[in-house]
Amino acid sequence: MIPLRRIALSACLALGFSLPAAAEEPLPELTVGTLEGGTVTWELETIRSRGLDRAHGFSLKLLALAGNPATHVAMHGAEVDSIVSDWLWVAQQRAAGADYVFLPYSTAVGGLMVPGDSAVQSLADLEGQTIGVGGSPVDKSWLILRAWSMSEHGRNGGRDLADTTRQLFGAAPIILNAFESGEVAAAVNLWHFQAKMEARGARELVDVVTAARDLGLDPDTPLLGYVLRESWIQANPQAARGLAEASAEAKRILSTDDSAWEALRPIMNAEGDAEFTALRERWRAGIPSGRGVDPKAAQQMFAVMAELGGEELTGGLTELPEGLFWTPDPASESGSEPLPEPEANPDAKP
Repeated sequence: MIPLRRIALSACLALGFSLPAAAEEPLPELTVGTLEGGTVTWELETIRSRGLDRAHGFSLKLLALAGNPATHVAMHGAEVDSIVSDWLWVAQQRAAGADYVFLPYSTAVGGLMVPGDSAVQSLADLEGQTIGVGGSPVDKSWLILRAWSMSEHGRNGGRDLADTTRQLFGAAPIILNAFESGEVAAAVNLWHFQAKMEARGARELVDVVTAARDLGLDPDTPLLGYVLRESWIQANPQAARGLAEASAEAKRILSTDDSAWEALRPIMNAEGDAEFTALRERWRAGIPSGRGVDPKAAQQMFAVMAELGGEELTGGLTELPEGLFWTPDPASESGSEPLPEPEANPDAKP
């Protein structure tokens, strides 16, 4: 009996070795449209370089695009599966019939900066002077600061900052140059340009997070997020949930591991160590809590901005559409556990 068993085992092994190996099933691809040199690539490159995409069941592809309008066009034309945009744009598209949803990416916002040696100590001190705003008159940070300036916290006599100052609106690099040349007395800029200003000696007069909190808003409401199509999520549930998981894992790594940032330094466009550190800490400060978006808190923030921004901001919306914010189903087919919240970084600047 023993020899017969050995013969049978040998035959099975021989047969097994003679069969071709089963081809590995390819992972679903997920293409994200990004801006050339955009800060979103810091997270995406961390996901890709560390194999977090494959570990979470998808293959990440990046498509570099020339600007925000190009990312919107690419999303509309289905050239990409996702982009990063603000939830107000997503809300407008959803209200118009698109099946877009929003997955939180960042809460990072800027603030009102003045030169380090400026005599300005409050909003009242800026009366009659020029403020540079990186964006348009409906820039969201600018609107929140305007609302704050009229509150008791703004110490501006209840007056609108837009009425007590002059404004220069323009692209973020133009406002940075205007600030450094002294053309403007203060500036509100995109968070990563604010980090550059901070590294070069500027100080923050008031940050948007504080202003939002004083207005009774939830500053943990992420303004930026991954845009996905509901139809695509239904067709690619593994890749969609994988993106959420990989994003959370990349944030955990980048929130605590300084060495992970050294790998990103070549694409961060940082001029010197101080600027590199400021960019890193500002990015970390924008990591969402991981508890999801409260639709009521988002609606409250929308209402405050809409009151000042009007239809130019809202595109005619009066309320955020239902289903705007997407939360991955914790009971996925893979049996994965619910996403853990990213660890807080104790050294991150609030």
